Amino acid sequence: MKHYSLFLVTVLFSIVTIAQDINKEIVIGDDKPFLLGEINKNGLTSENYNTWFSKNHNDYKIDHTTINAIGKKLKAYQITIFMGTWCGDSKKEVPRFYKILEACNYPMDQLSVIGLSRKSDMYKQSPNHHEAGLNIHRVPTFIFYKDKKEVNRIVEHPVETLEKDILNILDSNKYKSNYQIVTKVNNILIKDGLNGLKRQRRKLLKTFTGKVISMSELNTYARTLYSTNRFYEAIEVCELNTILFPNSSRAYESLSIVLDANGQTNEAIKVIEKAIKKFPENEDLKDNLKDLKSI
Repeated sequence: MKHYSLFLVTVLFSIVTIAQDINKEIVIGDDKPFLLGEINKNGLTSENYNTWFSKNHNDYKIDHTTINAIGKKLKAYQITIFMGTWCGDSKKEVPRFYKILEACNYPMDQLSVIGLSRKSDMYKQSPNHHEAGLNIHRVPTFIFYKDKKEVNRIVEHPVETLEKDILNILDSNKYKSNYQIVTKVNNILIKDGLNGLKRQRRKLLKTFTGKVISMSELNTYARTLYSTNRFYEAIEVCELNTILFPNSSRAYESLSIVLDANGQTNEAIKVIEKAIKKFPENEDLKDNLKDLKSI
């Protein structure tokens, strides 16, 4: 009987441990709590998240015509969502996506949802690093898999609507998500490495000059590289960004931050000095320069 009791306690402990790995809530000081790692609808409808989840889920008007076109096709795909319960776009788009899946009678055991951190030491990362190697630079990101291979993805927000974007992926798969410059740069790094990216800088500039909406597109991507200690790649991306956005002081600041983090403080100082010449009234740049020279 003792052995059976010990076995039962062990099994129960294991179940509790496994349960705790799902919908893990992180609370740091007075900051708002957030979910980290594997999560599901139960977590998203729990006390700290249900207000925004249920509102955006219930208020969304489904495009039933497109839902009927998606039909049973979607069931052939596995879907992984990377999101932040702290992120405005995630709060808006993820509940809507759930409503679409439910309208399609999608098998939820084929859905994985991963909550990422916004903290600087784990920027857009999860404890088990489900995001590693997947170029998750914006949240939410919805990745569609078929036969364990990525088919396409929706990044941050739909190009048209979630329903129409999904249908495009399932039918013609000519869909191009937001932030195509990041997709292109990341593919170059995977295929040709840092030197390949340097060689293709001129071609990238020719292709994307005037077509990138904001410096934050590459800036956010560079931050994900930086946060995983890919400093040289982050530096190259930041340098590319200063050429695409020569009138953005933030582009120069970001480059100097990455250079300094990589131990290249003198180079970081030169970047800020160059920026101050372009933006002589910018007090933040002057403060940054003082900080760098005091190191």
